[in-house]
Amino acid sequence: MIPAAFDYHAPGTLADALALLEKHGDDAKVLSGGQSLLPMLKIRLAQIGHLVDIGRIAGLDYIREEDGFLKIGAATKEVALERSDLVRTRYPILLDTAKVIADPLVRNRATVGGNLAHGDPANDHPATMLALGASVVARGPKGERTIPVDQFFKGLFTTALAANEILTEVRIPVPPAKSGGAYVKLERKVGDFATAAAAVQLTLGAKGEVTKAGIGLTAAGPTPVKATEAEKFLIGKMPDDATLAEAAKLASQAAKPTADRRGAPDYKREMARVLTFRALQAAVRRAGGKA
Repeated sequence: MIPAAFDYHAPGTLADALALLEKHGDDAKVLSGGQSLLPMLKIRLAQIGHLVDIGRIAGLDYIREEDGFLKIGAATKEVALERSDLVRTRYPILLDTAKVIADPLVRNRATVGGNLAHGDPANDHPATMLALGASVVARGPKGERTIPVDQFFKGLFTTALAANEILTEVRIPVPPAKSGGAYVKLERKVGDFATAAAAVQLTLGAKGEVTKAGIGLTAAGPTPVKATEAEKFLIGKMPDDATLAEAAKLASQAAKPTADRRGAPDYKREMARVLTFRALQAAVRRAGGKA
């Protein structure tokens, strides 16, 4: 199909982009990489009057550690995460996530900020950011605000961003020593949305016990799911297989998937359990422990 008619804008500065959003309100939509938005427009699942392309705005594409955070500019391409030595060596969960998003053609255009701002619970980054305890930075006419990612996703394709705000940065706390994470995904074929997926980030103490845990689930409900009860269960425990299995079971109980061509709810919930267990094992190994 062909998208409904709209006006295209390519502002050169963030201030110009914000002015356009302020002017057109709910009738405007921000285009970053466009790999999620454009297909929706083509099939007319979404219709807008004004498309504001922020791809030409300088200063929104970077990956750096600063002030105790890994900071990722919203316009950073997925392929940049794949190629980053910093990500590969210190944030392997991000590499796990980026390399299973769609295919190389999409990853050359898709952006980290766009993936999050789209608000699709089947996208891969939201669960990973929940596990990492990330925050997003939003810029609007009244200035900048920081939103914890566990408060960012409000519903299906709905986030905490106001109509006149733009997501400009993702901030991930630099993990302490003896930390590790992993993202494990089940898909029908390479490049597909997840049937189910799990993200895990752990920190181990001096004796090998779990001192910090983050678990996020993809395609597990109308929003990405933070498995809070499973996280709490792990704290203070040694990460043996029995403990990890129970945590995976608790995580799957937090999942509320719906039926579609990828499977029935019970099947998806069981896959969430299996994948969480595998992600937990990988995270423990990467943290230097034994699973």
